[in-house]
Amino acid sequence: MNLKTRGLLSLTIMVSAFMASATEKIPEQKSFNKEKDLLLVQLDCKTDVDDIHTAAALYTLMQHPEFSKVKYHVVAGTYGIQEGLYVPPNNLLNLAWEDQWTDAHADFDAAVQKVKTMVATTLANEGDVWMADAGQSDFSAEVVKAIVAEHPELNLKERIHVVQHSTWNEEVTSPERLQYVKEQAHYQKIPDGNAVDNGTPGFRTPGYTRWKEQITDPELLKIWQLAVEIGLQYNAKEGRYNNEAVAARGLDFSD
Repeated sequence: MNLKTRGLLSLTIMVSAFMASATEKIPEQKSFNKEKDLLLVQLDCKTDVDDIHTAAALYTLMQHPEFSKVKYHVVAGTYGIQEGLYVPPNNLLNLAWEDQWTDAHADFDAAVQKVKTMVATTLANEGDVWMADAGQSDFSAEVVKAIVAEHPELNLKERIHVVQHSTWNEEVTSPERLQYVKEQAHYQKIPDGNAVDNGTPGFRTPGYTRWKEQITDPELLKIWQLAVEIGLQYNAKEGRYNNEAVAARGLDFSD
């Protein structure tokens, strides 16, 4: 089984687990509607390089026919109050999605307004919005706040689903924003993908380099080569977090 197949299989398991966990407490047991719903994948990119590998994994996943109809959008720079330097994902995201992603690091307020418009359109078309916080929830809170200001009549507890996997991410989200998003939206904490034996496959593998031989799709190979290159370029540099799996030339797409 090549890496593309293995990766898609693992990521399919991850998304299935994500959807199952995320819907546990949703009224009427909602699940993701590929025809109407919007998935927002929000990457903090500060200061861990795992978001870079996560972006590559997301791109890989979305090439699978099962997810070809999923409406999704990537937002970078959705960090909270943690200290440390940013890991620029621009080259990778441009390669994967050209201009079809949003840069909250460059202009947070403009990014909120852009994503708010996408969210409002989805809600108006009777879809739900699923925010996968691969970082902190500050950006999610501000988008929700913007929707509340324009559409106070909507019950966002049933329409916007914020999914968080990391306790650390919660700890470095602005407390008032974390409280706000928990109060206004449907907020679901799921098991941490950095660990194993907790219901997740554990998407963190030190020393894994066989992807170089196992990826057969030229476009996917370019994406992963650049993701690994960026990860090694910025990991533990200038005080950034030292991701030991990446330092061992492995992969980490746990976010």
